[in-house]
Amino acid sequence: MIFERLQREFEAARASQSQEINLDGEQWNDGLLATVREQVHMEADRKTTSGDANDMPTSHFQEKVTYRVGNKVICCLEGTRIGILYETSFAGEPCELYHCVLESKSFLEKMTVLEHTIPFFLPIREVENDLLSSNAMRFIDHIGELLQAYVDRREQVRLVKELYGNQIGELYHSLPYHMIEFVLEDSDCKVTVSLRYPDLVSVLPTRVKVLAWPMHQYKKSHTSSAGAMGSQPIPARLSYAEDALRTMSLPEAYAEIVLNLQQALQQMFQGGSPC
Repeated sequence: MIFERLQREFEAARASQSQEINLDGEQWNDGLLATVREQVHMEADRKTTSGDANDMPTSHFQEKVTYRVGNKVICCLEGTRIGILYETSFAGEPCELYHCVLESKSFLEKMTVLEHTIPFFLPIREVENDLLSSNAMRFIDHIGELLQAYVDRREQVRLVKELYGNQIGELYHSLPYHMIEFVLEDSDCKVTVSLRYPDLVSVLPTRVKVLAWPMHQYKKSHTSSAGAMGSQPIPARLSYAEDALRTMSLPEAYAEIVLNLQQALQQMFQGGSPC
């Protein structure tokens, strides 16, 4: 309900604008954000003094401007509110839209987050406390980075399940997709993959662990060399797989892991050194 209401309000606000200006690099700065804040307060004051928005001359509406900065659209909403629309995408295809409404009670007072449609498991309140009062532009940018990274991680997992779901035995992920674990079932071994993204704006994991657990075929054929492995197999760490996961998207890394898995297993287990 909140999404539908805000989406209608954002669409109406954008429809009333005379132009949408694309900003690049240094054009998006604190000075521009201050201009937007000034505009919303002038608009609110004008409507207060006029008593009725319908009595305002149409020439005033033609002066309204919407700003686009990368995947963000910034516009003036009714009252003393600034709306930010975040457009997310994956592999060039559009995904969800998210909204964030900032309230500026006074041009001299700090802004606050009035309402939003950002997923509850992303730390918007923490970012608000850390950045909004001291660097509002950085706050707006950081929320966009959080949203795009979340969508990217989620879509990577979705694509892996779609392409290789019949090869994956188990798959677990946290709500923000900053913890991902899955099991690759192979006839000769079981491969467990653990991914951690401590930085929520990252689309590649920084903590990766891939372990290959020998199954009954390996234990039978290598009883003499493996010794105690027969009852409690010792896992082997797949360094090539960990390197792939740190540098490639999850679907690309998965394909790389499967392509070289048999050769890596033969080199490790037949060489008698599982580590």
